[in-house]
Amino acid sequence: MKKGIHPENYREVLFYDSSVQQGWVIRSCASTSKTMVWEDGKEYPLYPLDTSSASHPVYTGKRREANTEGRASKFNERFKGISSLTSKK
Repeated sequence: MKKGIHPENYREVLFYDSSVQQGWVIRSCASTSKTMVWEDGKEYPLYPLDTSSASHPVYTGKRREANTEGRASKFNERFKGISSLTSKK
């Protein structure tokens, strides 16, 4: 790594997704005042994450339950018997 091209606060930071208890130690300039002891026994600056590739379905590749029918089909199914109740003879 070239000397003098990175900011002063470029250091190893623990990015931690608490929803799945997974973290990654990478070099970053992310500002944080919290620290956490990681699995390797070292204490790192902690940058908490709300969503990461470990917890978000778009990143994980897990499929959400897809709706196979359209809105019109749902409407017709929901109200299929109501026309016989309201029609005049």
